[in-house]
Amino acid sequence: MHEYESALKDKKITILGLGLLGRSVGDAEFLASCGAQVTVTDKKTPTELRESVERLKQYPNVALHLGGHDLSDFTSADLVIKAAGVRQDSPEIAAARAAGVPVAMSTALFAQYAAKMGVKIVGVTGTRGKSTITHMIYHALRANGRPAHLGGNVRGVSTLALLPQMESGDVAVLELDSWQLQGFGDLHMSPHIAVFSNLMPDHQNYYKDMEEYFADKANIYKYQHVGDTLIAGRGLEDRLKKDGAEAQYPDTIPADWTLRIPGEHNRENAALAAAALLALGLNSEEIKNGFESFIGVEGRLQLVSDRAGVKIYNDNNATTPEATIAALRALGRSPTGETLDTGKRNIILLAGGSDKGLELSELVSEIEKTCKKVVLLPGTGTDKIHSLVPAAQISDSLDQAVNMASGAALPGDIVLFSPAFASFGMFKNEYERNDEFLKLVR
Repeated sequence: MHEYESALKDKKITILGLGLLGRSVGDAEFLASCGAQVTVTDKKTPTELRESVERLKQYPNVALHLGGHDLSDFTSADLVIKAAGVRQDSPEIAAARAAGVPVAMSTALFAQYAAKMGVKIVGVTGTRGKSTITHMIYHALRANGRPAHLGGNVRGVSTLALLPQMESGDVAVLELDSWQLQGFGDLHMSPHIAVFSNLMPDHQNYYKDMEEYFADKANIYKYQHVGDTLIAGRGLEDRLKKDGAEAQYPDTIPADWTLRIPGEHNRENAALAAAALLALGLNSEEIKNGFESFIGVEGRLQLVSDRAGVKIYNDNNATTPEATIAALRALGRSPTGETLDTGKRNIILLAGGSDKGLELSELVSEIEKTCKKVVLLPGTGTDKIHSLVPAAQISDSLDQAVNMASGAALPGDIVLFSPAFASFGMFKNEYERNDEFLKLVR
């Protein structure tokens, strides 16, 4: 019996947050299979969480307390598992800690148990690029026959439920957002190999300031030990040195490495991924071959259609102005970066959504340099950007926005869906927005 099985068997475990993404459902299924007595609680109703509820009905040792929280579920448990995005200062977490009940997050708990099994943990964070870097590392490992597993902030994947697949010598590659890294801080641990791509304003509707945001991100290296590796983007050098962290700051990949994913920012992502792969024992030729067969990640500057001379890119996961700026620069600027003549601007941008309290001036400047037309989805962020780009058209729905954009596209044009804002309000989450866009395009 593995340590995690004996540690979880017969324990009373409360999961705070069920959701519809599949991660908490997978956590509950895994914990139930280990013999734990699981309580899942969420403010949403059974009707709102119908799909998740249906999956858990088969487990007699899983109790669902939905439509609100009962503090006794947190004070009487042996362990509370907090979903990503639940605030650290929530009343439920405060009650658990006041009662001496340990609080953990599932991805960090996975890393703790997997590391004890002899698994090498690779963690990737950053405001931008973390998904692409994570998938590049994973793809290159698998392409070269190395045993690797993908987890963390990955759609529909319960990282905790990957534990039965782990063997000593395997590599677990985890995409870690700032909230998941709160869990690493709770356990006072960091990945063996940490990649920190960059730090830009984000989630300022959650964090009180950038220092609080950085503090969560910093858990990716804060508890590393001698022999561990920290790899970071050049823009972080001063901040990390001030924090006393020693990191590698890799240069760009060789010019003769041909990537299938566009943009200088993706060559920077590849440089960080390559440094992690070198630390894992791959050589340059193996890394090059892995990268050149990598086709990208869904929702991240993904070419989804090329018909009648019009290319359509799905950049749904661009939920910050900086991410959309990177997409515009990858697709719409001249090779030397200068402003294009109005007649040469060929991007029709679909953007907009829920405001995250981020600065928009640089995005507006890039739109003026690269876009021939802008179509906006409804939302609080849309109201802000429309005041700065009054020529933009506002649609009533994603369906209408796609029709407006495609109807205006001529041969040689690019339709770029890169929202720059969150999906809240119009969609349950960014994944639903992604799926709806792909359905409309296809």
